[in-house]
Amino acid sequence: MKLIHIDDLAAPELADFTQLTDVALRRVREPEEGLYLAESPKVIERALRAGHRPRALLMVAEWLPRIEPALADFPDVPVYIGLPDQLEQLTGFNMHRGAIASMHRPAPLDPEELLRSARRVVVLEDLADHTNVGAVFRSAAALGADAVLLTPGCADPLYRRAVRVSMGAVLQVPWARLPDWREAGPMIRDAGYELTAFALRDDAEDLADYVEDLPERLAIMFGTEGPGLSRRALAAATRTVLIPMEHGVDSLNVATAAALAMWAVRTGDQRGSGATARALSAGVPG
Repeated sequence: MKLIHIDDLAAPELADFTQLTDVALRRVREPEEGLYLAESPKVIERALRAGHRPRALLMVAEWLPRIEPALADFPDVPVYIGLPDQLEQLTGFNMHRGAIASMHRPAPLDPEELLRSARRVVVLEDLADHTNVGAVFRSAAALGADAVLLTPGCADPLYRRAVRVSMGAVLQVPWARLPDWREAGPMIRDAGYELTAFALRDDAEDLADYVEDLPERLAIMFGTEGPGLSRRALAAATRTVLIPMEHGVDSLNVATAAALAMWAVRTGDQRGSGATARALSAGVPG
């Protein structure tokens, strides 16, 4: 590895790792400069397995044995080594996870191509909280969603907190940005999807009933914390579904609701596949 021991915190080559706690600044800097940050050895390893290329790494020396095998294919990537107090001064926080990598941001994916190759898609409208975005991606990976589509106002899945909360799932689940609803709604429908909104409406179906008969292609849509889905998003939807609540609770956190919905859809798919298999084995057309 190309090891460099830090002796000047103001060195320009450390710029990727400065001011990491300034969320507003990093939201602008990282996409513009074509980078994102992978924090912790586990997430760094997942980023490398996903085919992403590192720009530089920052860590304390004790993590070198864990990281070295993952960097075998990148001998020229600089690995900056510092003491814990140096790294805290540089980044603005205590790097208790030991290592952080600056990665080249992958090229954006085409939402139409994702729709063509998927069957089960999650759509997020304007989620502002990176923690919720990361949690949705982690559930999407665990529960078998094929892709995630984001509206233009949705938080960046490659922001450090989203990547960390997702445990690297944002690097595994394909995702793309949608255009505005005037184009996004027809795009999703023309690709053969039933766009289903999760919202508190009088005409909404119970989730348990909805998953009894699922369409071939399904996009389930969730709105931002508090206001929920916009009127344009609801107008683009084909159906509306809700998760029944008790004890006076009107709704769940969006990441929790999305996880429940994805689990229910997966369960419905498995039940439907089992019924088809039983029908075929009995000689009855499925």
